Amino acid sequence: MLRFETAGESHGECLVATLTGLPSGVPIDISRIDRELWRRQQGFGRGGRMKIETDRVHFVSGIRHSQTIGSPIAILLANKDWKNWTDVLPVEDYEGSEEKKKPLNRPRPGHADLAGAIKYNQPDARYVLERASARETTARVAVGAVCKEFLRNFGVTVLSHVVAVGHERLERQPAWAEIEALCQKDEVLLGCVDGDTEQRFKAVVDKAFRTGDTVGGVFEVVAHGLPIGLGSHIAWDTRLDGRLAQAIVSMQAVKGVEIGFAADGASSFGSKVQDTIGYNKDERVFTRGANRAGGLEGGMTNGQDLIVRGLLKPISTLRRPLESVDLPTRESASAAYERSDVCVVPAAGVIGEAMVSIVLTQAMLEKFGGDSLGETLRNFEGYQKQVREY
Repeated sequence: MLRFETAGESHGECLVATLTGLPSGVPIDISRIDRELWRRQQGFGRGGRMKIETDRVHFVSGIRHSQTIGSPIAILLANKDWKNWTDVLPVEDYEGSEEKKKPLNRPRPGHADLAGAIKYNQPDARYVLERASARETTARVAVGAVCKEFLRNFGVTVLSHVVAVGHERLERQPAWAEIEALCQKDEVLLGCVDGDTEQRFKAVVDKAFRTGDTVGGVFEVVAHGLPIGLGSHIAWDTRLDGRLAQAIVSMQAVKGVEIGFAADGASSFGSKVQDTIGYNKDERVFTRGANRAGGLEGGMTNGQDLIVRGLLKPISTLRRPLESVDLPTRESASAAYERSDVCVVPAAGVIGEAMVSIVLTQAMLEKFGGDSLGETLRNFEGYQKQVREY
């Protein structure tokens, strides 16, 4: 059973992640993992924190000689900003520490601040902010990058692009080659495959910046090269679409998820929505007339590209703060401002890739098992032979 956990605070010493259940013998290229961390930090509209941090993965267990060894993988990711917070967030209390605290007394609408402070009976929302912050997703991206290293052995690639920023939207479905080319770039603007559309996205972000506002959007994650039959129809919690939806909505600021072309399908007739089935007798393979289902039918992969979209609300921290309440006095006040971003949709796409990669790795191991990569590959190849002979 593949599982992962993360720990750490936004301004703490480091972030920590553990990944358990990956077979031994999986080749790990640290430069590729560091590039995923770099991609998460890019995009027009990112805030000042990205100028401080240069994220690099540090493995402390589970990987030796550039391969997994089957034991739990432990990852550390340093927070360079920690040096500015050592007196504010000490592990051990010390005399005079009360004076060094930076309480967050004016909760931000849309953030975890108020609900978390009440739930955990804390006088201010500082510690809620520290854990609820999207800085935590750095650890998720590191774990997802390790899972990508596993998936590549089976010809599976997971990438993303931006579909919408604010009211502006990409009005076509890009080819896989376009998404690949986009993700190989060393300069990231707003993660769109179409240059003209990307400039419209930029204008939206520019306006939000000028007015002290923030803007959300939609990112799309595409998994290419998946086998037929991951997931299952037999129980509610084995259906892969449900598991993917939970993974995407678990991301900070994501308020909705779409698999395939669900929104369009909901306003269309069935004859226009379902993907027709054909058969190529020469190549002995089933064919599909389209991919409106997004590669999932009945909770299982059907061999087409998996398409999952995340609907990202605007970031909750505004430079032009919204109305809130001062917790000590209960008087009306402007919400607190912590250094933040204006737009994070491209970065959210990279985080979405990580979450999809984790879920797909779980599904692959459930389907094919194995304590070593060689064993898993043998099982996979045997199943693929069965599929070809069907």
